Amino acid sequence: MNIILRPGRVPFKFEGPDAQKLLRDVLTGTVVAEPGFAAHWWALLTPQGKIVAEGLLGWQDGAFWLDVDAGIAPNFFKRMRMYKLRADAEISDLSGTHSVGWSKDEPNLENAIVHADPRTGGLGFRVISKQDAAKGWGANSNAFTTRRVAAGVVELGADFESETLFPHDIGMDLLGGIDFKKGCYVGQEVVSRMRHRGTARRRPVIISGAVPGPEHEIMAEGKSVGQIGAVVGGQAIGILRLDRLRPDSEATLNSKPVKLAVPRWASYDFGDSGKT
Repeated sequence: MNIILRPGRVPFKFEGPDAQKLLRDVLTGTVVAEPGFAAHWWALLTPQGKIVAEGLLGWQDGAFWLDVDAGIAPNFFKRMRMYKLRADAEISDLSGTHSVGWSKDEPNLENAIVHADPRTGGLGFRVISKQDAAKGWGANSNAFTTRRVAAGVVELGADFESETLFPHDIGMDLLGGIDFKKGCYVGQEVVSRMRHRGTARRRPVIISGAVPGPEHEIMAEGKSVGQIGAVVGGQAIGILRLDRLRPDSEATLNSKPVKLAVPRWASYDFGDSGKT
């Protein structure tokens, strides 16, 4: 067993008779109060459809367990308490008592919250445990990031800032992050409009040959086509304008050539204009 500590993530616990309804009415993803080993990807949106927070959600021990980027955790907590109103639900910020970790393989742990990351193959398991139990976890912060970037899976904080992108921009519609069958949630009208009108022009693209530098813009044919996020092992994820690219487009980052590839899970390609 080799669990890697993820200090940049903050866990939250939602419990109570109205917790499921609260989460269903606010978040984009599937919210199921049934025992199961896989989590669900979700986002909290602004009314205009921009992503405020995102993470994984799983049900275990009579509660829903979520994790978010540490930088937006206070804002997430504030907004969820605002949406709670009179709902019979308890929202707990566990930043002072619990840690979030990642494991490549299924860990055999007692008194830990473990859920498989369902977005695409090879992303392993999210682990939430009390901080005392997490003292022996590893500190290789790039272990999960390397796999995530290679798979083309975007993460708020590492790859983009809060309230700058729509769910379609980061592929949530293709990786189970949006439940199109449920009713309204915050920002739902914008998400549905993008789906039906096919207006998603920005999508995740894997950048190979990336070297950290002063600029984050990917250039092609003299124009900016988007920005990259975290760089690890020479790879990064760019949220790029597909309609400004061709399959044979030559791209550069900091004036150096890079290679572009769509993720294996993608249903889109270079040159698409709003394909979903």
